[in-house]
Amino acid sequence: MKAILRFFTSVRVAIILLIILALASILGTLIPQGRTLEEYTARYGGLSTLFIRLQLTELYHSVWYLGLLGLFALNIAVCTLDRLGPKLRRTFHPKIENDPKALAGMKIKDKIRLNDRPEVVKTKTEAALRSARYRIRSTADSEGRIHLLGRRRMDGLFGSDIVHLGLLVIIAGGIVTAFGGFRTNLNLNPGDVRDVPKAGFAVRLDKFEIEKYPDGSVKDWKSTLTVLENGVPTRTQIVEVNHPLVHRGFSFYQTAYGFNWDAPSLEIRVLMKSDPAFVKIFQTPLNRKEALGDKEKTEILVTRFIPDFVLGDNNQPETRSLEPNNPAALVEGWRGGEKVFDGWVFAAYPDFTQMHGGAASDLKIELRNFDAAQYSVLETAKDPGVSLIWLGCLLIMAGLFLAFYRPTWEIRVTIENVSGKTELAAGGLATKSRDLFEAEFAGLTARLRRIP
Repeated sequence: MKAILRFFTSVRVAIILLIILALASILGTLIPQGRTLEEYTARYGGLSTLFIRLQLTELYHSVWYLGLLGLFALNIAVCTLDRLGPKLRRTFHPKIENDPKALAGMKIKDKIRLNDRPEVVKTKTEAALRSARYRIRSTADSEGRIHLLGRRRMDGLFGSDIVHLGLLVIIAGGIVTAFGGFRTNLNLNPGDVRDVPKAGFAVRLDKFEIEKYPDGSVKDWKSTLTVLENGVPTRTQIVEVNHPLVHRGFSFYQTAYGFNWDAPSLEIRVLMKSDPAFVKIFQTPLNRKEALGDKEKTEILVTRFIPDFVLGDNNQPETRSLEPNNPAALVEGWRGGEKVFDGWVFAAYPDFTQMHGGAASDLKIELRNFDAAQYSVLETAKDPGVSLIWLGCLLIMAGLFLAFYRPTWEIRVTIENVSGKTELAAGGLATKSRDLFEAEFAGLTARLRRIP
């Protein structure tokens, strides 16, 4: 039992646990949490399976991380309780009688001889201590010596314990959030209504807008979000970065935005080499045939759009990102219900277009413009432990204030009759601010010396 107690009261164990938790938290920051297997595979390749098995992709909900938190909390609790008993006894049941050897061994001490009787010196000493805001306890022993104990700011003794309590409350808040909270992303197009998981209400995206600087770079993006309770709007708020909407314990953060490239609107221009006057420009979605109006009755069909074209594995077209860095469209030509040519056209490289099929030899097809509806990405989070975390932070601040700005000072005094003279021996202890305490102690003893 003693070995277990020594283990959990060890500062070394606490430091080791803290280092492991810090390293794990760094991993949790570097590795995105709660993504799909496809996203991890695209980013980390073969390591993605290892990360998932080690629960590094759900780190803050993993058994081993929560276990480490539990051990750290147990270490803090045992350490605090082990040191709390002596502090409580020192505060509420102090030993008032002074050991002469202990008094003589204090670093801050003084000895004075006075002409007054011990009882008078006691009264005047108590008055001096009270004027300096010391709380006094006194007693007398069997040999007629008078013992005084003056103390200030005893609450400062418990500053570290309150800090420890704050840490425990924060850990409890983290564990409550791990088991009872969740985070997910909602991708909303303007007008979309989506039920919020585990919430019992829905949200509607009324408007999404992007503000840009004069040079075209993005300045801000914001969503006008309405909360619906049983289908009835109850509140509307603009959500932007660092300004979330909070409703019934659920927070909605503006985290990103994107374009719905699955349903783009494309502007296609078709030129005819044999007829320089022929120009056909049309706006089209995907998979809708557009008649050119030529004598062959050619129809143009766009079947696919890629915002950031690249050739991937097996030389297959895919997108590098959702940003329109290299937009391309797959165009087909149809005549009489039969496909007669196809090929990719590139907005940034119109001369790079190559159509497969001789029927396109007289045509030049260009992707002139493209657009898509923007959607808002809102991170939805429920943190049931957030109140505990805030409470823990307040406790830590209060504990640090007590520890640094309310240092405990203690003055012990023994008054006795020695060879017809009253001898006063005093010693002092200070947990912090020793220089200030020494100056105050010297002022008090100087005042006592002036006792007639």
